[in-house]
Amino acid sequence: MKAAVFHGRGDVRIEDVPAPAPASGEVLLRVSVAGICGTDAHEYAHGPHLFPVEHPHPVTGHVGPLIPGHEFAGVIVDRAGDVAERDFPTGSLVVCGAGISCGRCHWCRRGQANLCENYSTVGLNRPGGLAEYVAVPANTCLAAGTYGLPADWAALAQPMSIAVHALRRGRLLSGEVAVVLGAGGIGAFLAHAAVHQGAHVVVADLSADRLAVVRGLGAQHVVEVGPDSVAETLAEQRLVASVIYEVSGSAAGLRDALTLAQPGTRLVLVGLQPRPAEIDLRDVSTREIELIGTNAHVLGRDLPESLRLLAARNEGWSDIAPVALSLADLVEQGLRPLAERGNPRIKTLIDPWAERTRATAN
Repeated sequence: MKAAVFHGRGDVRIEDVPAPAPASGEVLLRVSVAGICGTDAHEYAHGPHLFPVEHPHPVTGHVGPLIPGHEFAGVIVDRAGDVAERDFPTGSLVVCGAGISCGRCHWCRRGQANLCENYSTVGLNRPGGLAEYVAVPANTCLAAGTYGLPADWAALAQPMSIAVHALRRGRLLSGEVAVVLGAGGIGAFLAHAAVHQGAHVVVADLSADRLAVVRGLGAQHVVEVGPDSVAETLAEQRLVASVIYEVSGSAAGLRDALTLAQPGTRLVLVGLQPRPAEIDLRDVSTREIELIGTNAHVLGRDLPESLRLLAARNEGWSDIAPVALSLADLVEQGLRPLAERGNPRIKTLIDPWAERTRATAN
């Protein structure tokens, strides 16, 4: 089969490799569509950090060149003998949540499987979906057909579930004001989820094009980032943010979030900061600002909701992901522009069977 294989920093090759066989508890998927995100681009440009290329992963045991891809949808073509056909029928379209938890540790028993002490991720710590076929644990898969989603949109379920989890962490209520700083993939999905929650949503980003898309998702106010721009918009509209979602992962975004926070604001840190930051914790205490971390998603709770939200938009998602690239174009048109922050698309999809770039489903 053809697959994208990460060998080292700046070295992703399209190679012919043996197709995997499903181990116990696994299904084999014919990958329909896969997505890439900032994590994949960061590993390509600066890694390996998460990819276990040089040292064995403590949970999966994988070491050496790795097939990335932790956002994907595919069709079941085979299964291990201990996986029932009636539960995972051949030919059914499924999405993979990618995160694998043990189900036994303290965190799993508390319903926080994303914090599992034995956690691993398909496409980060073991071979993933940037290939024609991938073997994954059956319990990480969810049927997409019942939601009426084409494969292109089903492949967006994993990043949407990250946004859904962040929304839950912020405890956003209907009627509250939510500020989203950053309108990349997760930020756009978070804005969509917040609108469906019944919140009044303000989104800020550097890109006017991205903001135009987010406005189409229902955000009431969009703001090009600049001096005091978000604060001025909130003041003009007489809005006070109950929750601020910092999604950009930039030092400037964190500073803006802390500046915007009013007494009692819940500040959810979605984007990963590149280095430690100084925060005035006395100010956090005296104004009762909540700092809330969020990481990954809880598959059983967040992935079904992400599919529901994707299916709820009748016009589809071609404004978010207009094309699906071929594997041959993955590096030059996908990973490299994303790493250099020059990506023209909010989400980049890959069709491992396509000979050339194609339009996504409408």
